[in-house]
Formats: sequence, C-alpha cells, structure tokens
Amino acid sequence: MAKEKKTLFIHQPQYKGGPKELTKFIYTHLRYPKEAFEIGVEGTVYIEYDIDYQGNVVATRVVQGIGHGCDEEACRVVQMLKFDVERNRGVHVLFHQKVKVVFKKPKPAPVPVPSTTQVQVAYTVTTSAPKNVEEPTKPAEPTYSYSIKL
Repeated sequence: MAKEKKTLFIHQPQYKGGPKELTKFIYTHLRYPKEAFEIGVEGTVYIEYDIDYQGNVVATRVVQGIGHGCDEEACRVVQMLKFDVERNRGVHVLFHQKVKVVFKKPKPAPVPVPSTTQVQVAYTVTTSAPKNVEEPTKPAEPTYSYSIKL
C-alpha cells in the first residue's frame, strides 16, 4: 500500500525562523511608550492582523488593548512583519492571524554594593622633650595622631 501524500489546498503564511523568531522580532523592535512608562502601565495588547498573498501585513486591529500609546506601538511593530507565503494555486488569499504583545516595565538594575571597603590609615609618632632640664631624663611619652580616609 502506497503512502498518500497530504496536500493542503491553502498554504498558510510562515514567518521565517518560526514562532520564536517572530516573538524575537517583535520584542527587539518594540519601544515602550513614554506616557505609559511614566505612569506605570503594564499589560497585554491583543492584535489581529491581515497578511496579503505577498506576505505583507496590510491591516491591524486591536482586539483588546491597554491604552496610553501601547496599542499604537504594538500595531506599528506588527505592521513591520514580513511572511513567507507559498503560491496558492494562483488564488490571492488574505490571511488572518492573531498575536499578543506584552508590555512589562523592566526591573531597575540593583545598585552594585562594593564588595570590599578600602580603609587608609596614616599615623605619626613624635616624642616630646622634657619641660625642665633639671628633671632626670625619663623616656618621653609618644604622641599619636591618626587620619582615616574612606
């Protein structure tokens, strides 16, 4: 018995590199809107888009948005996508797909704590001379002074 070849009547468009490359492209070109970043807006924007027979995104629609410029930014990036489309028996087909774009503020980088603190100590030792020459000579007491720099 011979294996039957599975044939598709309509070939769906594919992003070059697959879904992981599609996600990578979106997030490398996505720019967090200034207004949304300043007020701390986070969330997911759901976009529907149409792909023509040449692989170009021709229309985008926001299904569910979060506002503050995030919806427009997600549409801008999705419109930059380019798909590989096989010929579909000479018929020009308009494809519909969906994608979600997540806006999440990056966490601030922790302030590096110095691992070692350097302490510099300088001190001098001086001997004081006896006040009266008539006193028997006894050893002079040293005087110490310190300076510490941090």
